[in-house]
Amino acid sequence: MSQDSEDSTFPPAFQDGWFREFSTLWPGQAFSLQVEEILYQGKSKYQDVVVFKSKTYGNVLVLDGIIQLTERDEFSYQEMISFLPLNSHPNPSNVLIIGGGDGGVLREVVKHPAVKTVTQCEIDEDVIEISKKYLPKTSIGFQSDKVTVHIGDGFEFMKNHQAEFDVIITDSSDPIGPASSLFQKEYYELMKVALAPGGIVCAQGECQWLHLSLIRNMQTFCKTLYPVVDYGYTTIPTYPSGQIGLLLCSLDEKTNFREPLRKFTPDEMKKLNLLYYSSDIHRASFVLPEFARKELRE
Repeated sequence: MSQDSEDSTFPPAFQDGWFREFSTLWPGQAFSLQVEEILYQGKSKYQDVVVFKSKTYGNVLVLDGIIQLTERDEFSYQEMISFLPLNSHPNPSNVLIIGGGDGGVLREVVKHPAVKTVTQCEIDEDVIEISKKYLPKTSIGFQSDKVTVHIGDGFEFMKNHQAEFDVIITDSSDPIGPASSLFQKEYYELMKVALAPGGIVCAQGECQWLHLSLIRNMQTFCKTLYPVVDYGYTTIPTYPSGQIGLLLCSLDEKTNFREPLRKFTPDEMKKLNLLYYSSDIHRASFVLPEFARKELRE
């Protein structure tokens, strides 16, 4: 992704008091946020890292020129990538999160009453520490006693942890550079081996408006590995085209992702402080617009 931010065909990301997000993954369009203050700007061993305070979306985390989250809308993605798989599993007690160094997915996963242990595998420790400093409400999950943090490569970690996890959630960046390997068949094969019997995986699945052929290809190879594969989505203003998908796979042929096994009561919803996810949203997230349905389900 850094090649996008450094590409001479793109203007500077920060200009005239605005941040502008450009990428070859969404050619011909860009997204802008007005900047109040740049809070952090540096380079880890793996990527460029920026945090800035925006005028209307709170603090914003940017990796290699691409927005990863804003404080205003991050909950929609974090809740959906967490509770779609967790509430589709009968007993998701042991969970692995690959990526997600900002801690947002972790924050949601540790809330779930059935979850007993969570392993967070993140290759870039700087992202974790920067998020703890500048995104405290997002990264609060790191304080949970359910959590073990492993700094390292997700591929290598899963090779050494087979038949172990009830749910694996991959919170990855976009398929450019190092993250491109997380969108390949080999990665889904590794996740399959790391799952306990009946296990479920859920991964960031890109945007229907921009990446339909990539989504279709991923679905095709996943169906050779897992008996149940489905695709849902959530809306989020600061992701490209305002929407991002979630690819779900299960080793249990009886899994029906479109109907949650666990339905939170109103009291549970309030206790869990859920702002986007509900049982109704769970079901609705699998209702695709017609152009996407034809491409992905016919």
